[in-house]
Amino acid sequence: MAEWAVTTFSPDATRLLGKCLGQAIRQPLMVLLCGDLGAGKTCFTQGLARGLEVPEEEPIVSPTYTLMNSYRGRLELFHFDLYRLPAGEDFAELGFEDYLPGSGVAVVEWADRFPDLATEYLAVDIVHREVEERTFTFRPRGNAAAIILEDFRGKWNCRIVCDD
Repeated sequence: MAEWAVTTFSPDATRLLGKCLGQAIRQPLMVLLCGDLGAGKTCFTQGLARGLEVPEEEPIVSPTYTLMNSYRGRLELFHFDLYRLPAGEDFAELGFEDYLPGSGVAVVEWADRFPDLATEYLAVDIVHREVEERTFTFRPRGNAAAIILEDFRGKWNCRIVCDD
């Protein structure tokens, strides 16, 4: 599968989309998020965390000022926000590669600012179209990401058919 696109029309639907992806993930994975400010990167990650069984009482917040937040779930979630890092920052000095691919799920906001983060990942491009409308385009790089995307797509499509 080369790519798959989905449009959501509310923050709840964006979180549900993330949750379905989290439920499909069964092994370590990098998820690289790209999108403008307000596109829904953190909202999507909140849902993904719930799909990874991070407890509901654990708030999932953007790590803009802390660089990375980690959460315990079925798989550990490492949530990075690279917005404030200067392009070309040396990740070796930051210890970033300690989490990649790691034993959990690394979600990286603003990944497009650092194009050489990984060789295998699931890229998620988010376009903010209307007030609450977002289009998510998923592109797998590597066999593991392609398998997870296929399972995720099936879970999402089943939810749509079952809810109608």
